[in-house]
Amino acid sequence: MTTPINNSGSDDFQLDVDGIFLRFGGVNVLANVSTSVKKGEIFAIIGPNGAGKTCLLNCINRFYHPSQGKIIFEGRDITRLKSYQIASLGIARTFQNVELFKGMTVIDNIKLGRHVHLNTGLLSAGLYFGAARNTELALRKEIEETIIDLLEIEHIRKKKVGTLPYGLQKRVELARALAMKPKLLLLDEPVTGMNLEETEDIARFILDIHDEWGVTIILIEHDMGVVMDISDRVCVLDFGVKIAEGKPEEIRHSQEVIKAYLGEKDLAYSRLGA
Repeated sequence: MTTPINNSGSDDFQLDVDGIFLRFGGVNVLANVSTSVKKGEIFAIIGPNGAGKTCLLNCINRFYHPSQGKIIFEGRDITRLKSYQIASLGIARTFQNVELFKGMTVIDNIKLGRHVHLNTGLLSAGLYFGAARNTELALRKEIEETIIDLLEIEHIRKKKVGTLPYGLQKRVELARALAMKPKLLLLDEPVTGMNLEETEDIARFILDIHDEWGVTIILIEHDMGVVMDISDRVCVLDFGVKIAEGKPEEIRHSQEVIKAYLGEKDLAYSRLGA
């Protein structure tokens, strides 16, 4: 039995996902998924491959349109909004695969994250004077003094992204998401494909973002060490259904979760102490 979620609409919750169904053709990818994320927490979503984790993030930031259900962010129903409207509300994300402009520099990629908040006029932006120039200089200063410093990428700020190793590209993508000034940050497998040192660095950066910026974080990750070390609560999906939710220690010992990952035979084998 899944752990009951708290009632939607509580002041403690920044995001409420209520009865989400997502169908592709006749297949339910998500089936009646409900959960709530507290403001200021690190909330992990885990599950075997194909469990529907990324699909749930895609519903939250409106890349996918749920077949049924509602998504409430800070008391507002965002279920029917467009992706760019979601971004303007302060919901930012990274992706499983790096989605950057490989021919542009690191600093220019990061600056693109703030585009949704820029309001300079067409003329001043085109001629690059007045408000447009001042905004550009202020943005560059803010990015260099906060985001670049936080993620320790000063040494690559002028390099083209396509020339960088994978681990640094993932760091740049995180920096671009931070440039959006998020209230809610969606991280889709941020340490996948990284070595131990890179994984430890990203985990440390996530904690720094959480502690210093007060950003709510939803994290999808297969590295259970990272999940158990940094998450406040964990939600488990299996074949599009939520099977458990609770604190990391509760999830670690849940027989239903172990069964989802290991299967019936391996679960029975593990009970024999093998």
